Amino acid sequence: MKISTPVSISEPFSLSDGEIYFLWWFIQGSIMSPMTRKRLWNGWGMCERHAWAFIAVETAFRGDYLMGPAILYEDLMHRALVKFSNRGFLKPWRLQKGLNDRGPCMMCEMKYGPNSRGAAGPELLEKGRDLTEIQTFAQKTYHYWGKTVCGRCAGNSSICRCRRHLIESISKGRVDDLSFHEELVDYIARHINIYMLSFRWDNRGTETVEDMAALISAVGWCSGWEPIFSIMA
Repeated sequence: MKISTPVSISEPFSLSDGEIYFLWWFIQGSIMSPMTRKRLWNGWGMCERHAWAFIAVETAFRGDYLMGPAILYEDLMHRALVKFSNRGFLKPWRLQKGLNDRGPCMMCEMKYGPNSRGAAGPELLEKGRDLTEIQTFAQKTYHYWGKTVCGRCAGNSSICRCRRHLIESISKGRVDDLSFHEELVDYIARHINIYMLSFRWDNRGTETVEDMAALISAVGWCSGWEPIFSIMA
């Protein structure tokens, strides 16, 4: 698959030993702890690099059974939709405040980065660096998430904006009508809700490819899109 956006890929997406080591334990259940969830709420997930690292490692070990990320991002997109609904009379200014980060990326704060070290064994590291599963998932769902890519991240004329670039546009007075952006958030929130519910036993098999694509859209909207271009290159 080719990404139909004129983006410049500077280097391939590769995770350090430390990042894989942290994320391996993170996906085992710490994502569900109340303290961790609060930090993820405050940061709208994680920074651009680590948000996609999380999805890459989760798919590497779990294929397309992405219940943990679906639960997290369904929650985050619902919160975003509430911010749009409650923006009140001051509209853009109040929305900008509601969408701002209230805390740092938890992995960055713990000093995990491209050169960090970890105690993971060679087999786990090799598995964690394998991008085959996330590439397969992204290819399968691209028809839908490709329409939601931020034009600023991709360097094209799309009026879609990720959260970060929407905040920037509001701060510079470039957004008067928020209806399109609210519709985009509502679209992602509705479909990721269906995807999240499909992991329940009584709802199994109810998700569509469009619903699955909403997970990619949600990660991109919350944190930015550039790493997925590198992953798919």
